Amino acid sequence: MENKSTDTQTANETQEEKVEEPKTEEPKAAEDDVPNDYKSALKKAETYAKTMHMSKSGIYDQLTSEYGEKFSPEAAEYAMSKIQYDWNANALKKAESYSTTMHMSKQGIYDQLISEQGEKFTAEEAQYAIDNLKADYNENALAKAKSYQESMSMSSEAIRDQLTSEYGEKFTQEEANYAIEHLGK
Repeated sequence: MENKSTDTQTANETQEEKVEEPKTEEPKAAEDDVPNDYKSALKKAETYAKTMHMSKSGIYDQLTSEYGEKFSPEAAEYAMSKIQYDWNANALKKAESYSTTMHMSKQGIYDQLISEQGEKFTAEEAQYAIDNLKADYNENALAKAKSYQESMSMSSEAIRDQLTSEYGEKFTQEEANYAIEHLGK
């Protein structure tokens, strides 16, 4: 009988071991409930911010554009609420690009940065960019003046007017004077 009690004891121990704790579902990660389109919109937004140095508003418009990414407004809003980026730095990178490749004036760059038809940065982000941009606006004015002279055969006075016009390049009078003085050199 000793065997029987040992067998019974072993069976009881095995039964005790088999008693399982009630299963509790692990909470789903919040990201698991996010639709794939929303996740894709966020990835696209991050790409635009990192590689094209776009503004938050510009990215939103690109995400929802029928000519762009065609995401729903909800997916784009999700992406813009989740993206963490230094928009001042992006504004500065855009400003640097406008200065070095297009030789724009300080006012011209600022206007392009905040324009609804341009970059769509906030006024604060654009001002940060202008305040931190290391540009030689005299040299930018000279480069523009040379371009007008070579491509349009404009007179010095017509170039000066174009450089300082509020509808043109928006250089200061001093920057335009510098350009005209150094145009033939």
